[in-house]
Amino acid sequence: MSNRILQKSEPFLLLVFAMLAAMLLFAMFVAVLGQSPLAVYQLLYEGGFGSAFAWQNTLLRASPLILTGLAVAIPAQAGMVMIGGEGVLALGALLGAIAGLMLDGLPPLMVQSGILLAGMFAGACWSGISGWLRNYRGVNETISSLLLSYIGIALLNHFVEGPLKDPASLNKPSTRPLADSYMIGNLPGMDVHYGLLIGVVCALVAWLLLKYTTVGFSLRIVGGNPRAAMMAGLRVNRWIVLAAAAGGAAAGLAGAIEVAAVQGAASASVISGYGYAGILVAFLARQNPLAVIPVAILIGGINAAGGMLQRRLEMPDASVLVLQGIVFVLVLGSDTLRGRLFSKMEVPAGNVAMPVLTEGAK
Repeated sequence: MSNRILQKSEPFLLLVFAMLAAMLLFAMFVAVLGQSPLAVYQLLYEGGFGSAFAWQNTLLRASPLILTGLAVAIPAQAGMVMIGGEGVLALGALLGAIAGLMLDGLPPLMVQSGILLAGMFAGACWSGISGWLRNYRGVNETISSLLLSYIGIALLNHFVEGPLKDPASLNKPSTRPLADSYMIGNLPGMDVHYGLLIGVVCALVAWLLLKYTTVGFSLRIVGGNPRAAMMAGLRVNRWIVLAAAAGGAAAGLAGAIEVAAVQGAASASVISGYGYAGILVAFLARQNPLAVIPVAILIGGINAAGGMLQRRLEMPDASVLVLQGIVFVLVLGSDTLRGRLFSKMEVPAGNVAMPVLTEGAK
């Protein structure tokens, strides 16, 4: 009985071991830099979770991470590894800003809704290309999504520095800013915008759909065994494209929220690594949309503490990226041990077959 419990808890234990090993390796890295690992970890806690201000800063950073984490977790249900969230977020920001400028003059709620829908549409179309290429051209979706990400970032830079550039933005090219009345406000009593609530709702809806509806059941069948899915009458090609598009819509929504709640315009500032960090969030959450929420908060807190490391210990604020990279590598490596730590051959009692050796085999 205990062996079965260990086998069921193996994924969680492997994740814990990977995190502990990552913390140990990062402590060694910090020690090589001449800093105290205990002081660094204390500052990581204080900078991310040690005060109300730190919590609000963490939640601000967690808001886009929830959506970019979903951009990886949702396609994973259909057996795809999509890593192009950064470029999709950039295009979502670009199309969201364009929609906001085109809808100028309408009631604020209509403009805000148009910005978010435009970002989702851009993300769904862009990520859907990777699903289509996989089905009809045999192109690996991991490679195509990464390459499309670079193209999406290049398109953002081209338009904000060229055709859509605001003449008033000199040193920092951007589109024309949105009116203050069109910006998404903050949650009551907090300095955290409503984008956090939108992300949490999207994660909850995704979890409910994937766990309790035929949509989620169909996606799991497609991701687990496409041939069996085809024999069951499921249109595998359509489900794969839809899963890719749904994940892209989440990342595009994150970009639109960055424009409508933080930046006020589309610029290179929206490219802050949220799309890449979302990959780590999804893998730490084991592709579970519900687990994406706390993991995004954890990673958001680590990112928020980077500035404190720089101010207090004069370490580069990018040092936290080293920790994230170590965690990502070890979590991926721990997957190779799944099914091996507590595996045990169970042989029914009284039915043991002994090998018979021939004279020539002795």
